[in-house]
Amino acid sequence: MHLQILFMLLLPTLILSINQESLYLHTIKLGFDDPNGVFSNWNLHDNSSPCNWYGVKCDSLTRSVTSIDLSNTNIAGPFPASLLCRLKYIKYVSFYNNSINSTLPVEELCACKSLVHLDLAQNLLVGSLPSSLAELHELKYLDLTGNNFTGEIPASFGAFRRLEVLGLVENLLTGTIPPEIGNISSLKQLNLSYNPFSPGRIPPEIGNLTNLEVLWLTDCGLIGEVPGTLRGLNKLVNLDLSLNNLYGPIPSWLTELTSVEQIELYNNSFSGEFPVNGWSNMTSLRRVDVSMNRVTGSIPNGLCELPLESLNLYENQLYGELPVAIANSPNLYELKLFGNSLNGTLPEDLGKFSPLVWIDVSNNEFSGEIPVNLCGNGVLEEVLMIDNSFSGGIPGSFSQCRSLLRVRLAHNKFSGDVPVEFWGLPRLSLLELTDNSFSGGIAKTIAGASNLSALILSKNEFSGNIPEEIGFLVSLVDFVGNDNKFSGSLPVSIVNLEQLGRMDFHNNELSGKFPSGVHSLKKLNELNLANNDLSGEIPREIGSLSVLNYLDLSGNKFSGEIPVALQNLKLNQLNLSNNGLSGGIPPSYAKGMYKNSFLGNPGLCGDIGGLCDGKDEGKTAGYVWLLRLLFVPAVLVFVVGVVSFYWKYRNYKKAKRLDRSKWTLTSFHKLDFNEFEVLRALDEDNLIGSGSSGKVYKVVLSNGEAAAVKKLSRNSKKVDESCDIEKGKYQDDGFEAEVETLGKIRHKNIVRLWCCCTTRGCKLLVYEYMPNGSLGDLLHSSKSGLLDWPKRFKIATDAAEGLSYLHHDCAPPIVHRDFKSNNILLDGEFGARVADFGVAKVIDVDDKGTMSMSVIAGSCGYIAPEYAYTLQVNEKSDIYSFGVVVLELVTGKLPVGPEYGEKDLVKWVCATLDQKGINHVIDPKLDSCFKEDISKVLQIGLLCTSPLPINRPSMRKVVKMLQEVGGGDQLKTANTDGKLTPYYHEDASDQGNVA
Repeated sequence: MHLQILFMLLLPTLILSINQESLYLHTIKLGFDDPNGVFSNWNLHDNSSPCNWYGVKCDSLTRSVTSIDLSNTNIAGPFPASLLCRLKYIKYVSFYNNSINSTLPVEELCACKSLVHLDLAQNLLVGSLPSSLAELHELKYLDLTGNNFTGEIPASFGAFRRLEVLGLVENLLTGTIPPEIGNISSLKQLNLSYNPFSPGRIPPEIGNLTNLEVLWLTDCGLIGEVPGTLRGLNKLVNLDLSLNNLYGPIPSWLTELTSVEQIELYNNSFSGEFPVNGWSNMTSLRRVDVSMNRVTGSIPNGLCELPLESLNLYENQLYGELPVAIANSPNLYELKLFGNSLNGTLPEDLGKFSPLVWIDVSNNEFSGEIPVNLCGNGVLEEVLMIDNSFSGGIPGSFSQCRSLLRVRLAHNKFSGDVPVEFWGLPRLSLLELTDNSFSGGIAKTIAGASNLSALILSKNEFSGNIPEEIGFLVSLVDFVGNDNKFSGSLPVSIVNLEQLGRMDFHNNELSGKFPSGVHSLKKLNELNLANNDLSGEIPREIGSLSVLNYLDLSGNKFSGEIPVALQNLKLNQLNLSNNGLSGGIPPSYAKGMYKNSFLGNPGLCGDIGGLCDGKDEGKTAGYVWLLRLLFVPAVLVFVVGVVSFYWKYRNYKKAKRLDRSKWTLTSFHKLDFNEFEVLRALDEDNLIGSGSSGKVYKVVLSNGEAAAVKKLSRNSKKVDESCDIEKGKYQDDGFEAEVETLGKIRHKNIVRLWCCCTTRGCKLLVYEYMPNGSLGDLLHSSKSGLLDWPKRFKIATDAAEGLSYLHHDCAPPIVHRDFKSNNILLDGEFGARVADFGVAKVIDVDDKGTMSMSVIAGSCGYIAPEYAYTLQVNEKSDIYSFGVVVLELVTGKLPVGPEYGEKDLVKWVCATLDQKGINHVIDPKLDSCFKEDISKVLQIGLLCTSPLPINRPSMRKVVKMLQEVGGGDQLKTANTDGKLTPYYHEDASDQGNVA
């Protein structure tokens, strides 16, 4: 009764308070952009309560607002601290994953004395971290992850009294981790990963945090050894020190952390032997990743006796045998040991008691047979055993392993027949058996492998006919079986493989004729049937295969004439030699450069020397020769006169432009031509391109090779004039930068500069010739259909390796500064070369790892945001530009254009993904069977174009991620706090092998 009376007396005050809180919240609403309408029910009415408004919670008795949760609502605007903190009883505030874009107002925020939970992660907050935040004495949870905070972590943070979670991941924080953090005795989670901290050691004071459960310090610039004080963290569950430069031995006291479930030490510089003793005490340990270090010794038996779920020790220097005890782990799903020197056999019972999903032991010295129970639990998806000394055959038990996706057994000593049912596993997408001694034939059960996209059988002893059932593999892209003993005719059904991109069966015993219907192989890029016993005529239908660029039918018994339709092809490799072909050579191939393509065909005749037998056949031929004797000399006299006059006139005109006596040639490779040979070819007839830096000519040299010559004249602009950022500002002609950079670079994915020629009024750069031109020209033209996904992926990987070389392998590093699709050149096999180094800079960095520019170089749509407004350049600027190129490859769209409105390609992709999904982003010309890999590469592109430079992976990391996609692996992520999923793993054994 007394409480009821008291409540009635206080009711007017409470109603007034509720109305006042409604007013505060409504004012907060007015300060935000709300595209999704989450504030639609935040409306003021007489005596209305905000407790039913979206995201608002109130105390059940007083009806005062205690919690506001507007996570993932897409709102934008400044953080309304002054209004929020007028809510007297507010305890919980979350604006996670929005576009809050201000600084944190210090004084206003400190008025929230009751605040317990503050989550502003994944927003656009800027400025420094307020040192007075520690005055919020009730605060237990503070997460500012994924913003743009700069400066150092304030030492005052050590004054938090009750803080349990501190999340500052993925900001722009500098300095080092302050030792005062060790004073927050209540702390349970310390998450500071992915910040550009200065190199520094792990503060020993962190060892005072005896309540700590999560220590996440990935990529924090840490150096030195792990301090021994951390052995006191006996409640630690997750220890992640990966992606740093920690060195010394792996601490032996790690085994004293008996509560630890996950240890992540990968990608550091740890060395010395793997700790041997004490592992048996770590009964909670489930995941261990010590990959990409320099750890030696053997794998401890005690570690393998634990109930592990994941063991990653790849790319170290481990030796010895894999302990048998690992086979007894009841939870093991991931075992990756590739890139070591491990030997012996795999445990006989491996997989028998474990739900093994992924096993990769490639690039070791293992021997013996594949354990028969490897798929004992029926969930095995990937088996990678490349480059070992395994022997025996594929276990019969694998025939029932219907979960298998990828099997790579290349470069071993396997033998025997492949089990009949194994050929037809329904989920198998990649089967690679290269360089073994497998025998027998391809079973007809192959018809069941409906998901197979790559069947790589080269360099074995397979024999027999290729079965007609191969035509059921409608997803097959790569079909490779060279250097075997296959015989019989090509199956008629092979023309059903409409996704086929590569067919290589050279060096076999195939016979018979080509099946009809070859024109249906619209995506065939490479056809190599050399050195078989095939006969009949070459089908003219081959000429309709618009993307075919590699055709080798040499060393067979083909007869008849060469189809004229072959002229329709854009071939980079043509070889029809050593057959029984006759008649004339199609005009477009009747050139000296193709001579070797037709040798060994006695009946062929053309204008290429050495191909005709020279015999006269009858009187008609004699009359023809007589006419030639009378007519040809007269014509020659006339032609010589005209040509002589033309050359004299032409040389007279050239003399005004080029004083050859004053040209200077500087070579960077051994040359068999001189500057005059180059100068003679600088005609408009040979012009193949022009841009802001000059004109480019194709020059066919006397040795038969082609070169590309860039002519740089004085006052050439080296920037994109359409870009307002640089309008009106001129660079130098880029000649010195290009010569300085390319003259000393030797890399397969950097365009090769043969030499340079200079005179007073003109400068020439002579490069290797790229027959397929630039990526930009090809991708954004009517010929973009030539670029299927495998080619686009190869181009992305090649370009990434070229940039990685510049950033990581050149000393000092080189930043390209104008990386774009037009500066990626394509060779005859669509291999990519990075070109145009006219604005490249050797990084002479300041103490923050950046270099200041006086003006911006680059092209619209490719320029990193921070470069545009700070003029600070480092490797991250190139990485952003690379990300834009990746988005071009995925979408087929230009980086800028009217269709985006005020956006560019990056913003368009992000918006379209959010609103419509990935199907509206991917280039419709790309085949949907590659959607999974395209999605992964798109994710890499988005990482590279992150607005925060610190969030962009290094180019070395990008190369590894692309290689992982190329191997078919799913991109792995580490999820330590339930929100962030940074890349953490590369499947290095897939590098350099077939996709």
